[in-house]
Amino acid sequence: MAKRSDIQFTSKGATCRGWLYQPKKKSSSACIVMAHGFGGVREMRLDAYAERFAAAGYRVLVFDYRHFGSSGGRPRQLLSIRRQHQDWRAAIRFARSLPGVDAGRIILWGTSFSGGHVAFMAARDGNVAAVISQVPHLDGMATAKAAGIAQNLRLGFAALRDMVRMIFHLVPHYVEIVAAPGELGAMTAPGALEGVMRLIPKGFKYETKVAARIFLSVAAYSPGKLAPKIACPWLVQVALRDLTTPSAPAEKAIARAPRGELIKYDLDHFDVYVPPHFERSVGDQLAFLQRHAAP
Repeated sequence: MAKRSDIQFTSKGATCRGWLYQPKKKSSSACIVMAHGFGGVREMRLDAYAERFAAAGYRVLVFDYRHFGSSGGRPRQLLSIRRQHQDWRAAIRFARSLPGVDAGRIILWGTSFSGGHVAFMAARDGNVAAVISQVPHLDGMATAKAAGIAQNLRLGFAALRDMVRMIFHLVPHYVEIVAAPGELGAMTAPGALEGVMRLIPKGFKYETKVAARIFLSVAAYSPGKLAPKIACPWLVQVALRDLTTPSAPAEKAIARAPRGELIKYDLDHFDVYVPPHFERSVGDQLAFLQRHAAP
């Protein structure tokens, strides 16, 4: 087992907390930086990935965004794309400051919503060694379309209600991060609720709501448009039966990336996180890293 320690760094005056994995064997100067998707926190199986990467010889930095998990930030459960980008920049700076880490050997790993964040970061930061986007959100309109018109209208009304509360400095209006089909939530595709529940460790208290204002931003967030600017090796893993982040936009984006690689799985969005399919997904990621950023 790799050695894991608690770490923290500052992002725009607030504290982001996470884990740093140091492999037992002498590691290279590469460091993988990881964060979860929409409303997710590190306890939801990011440790499983980090342990595999550390066993392969990589340092791994896993962090929670401000407003989520053990990180600071008020109000709680506030998802802001701009703030999460700021947290990614702060995490990358922190990783580059670690003893023994080569500033040019930072690897970005993201999944679902953060699969789009790492694409955005790589396009903006020309000194990233490689990027992994697992079942990523790369096209906001495609994700919104998958939710359906009725659900988008309900989420839009909830977002407007939350914006009014923000103007008057009131506690946010919250919506469930995941819910059953037909209920109000950010993710309501068939199987999504069960899929998220599989990621939560026994006894862990997961905060299930998000401030509704984010739903005014999701449709306009399409980091896949930046694919031509991602100069480093970029692995995109798509699930062909994904009803949460449809695979077609990711396939189009990777075709426009200079060094893109695409792997398709006949699975749904949440299958890749857990056994038995987890081993194939993380194994493909390790093989990609061995080709392009070996420890």
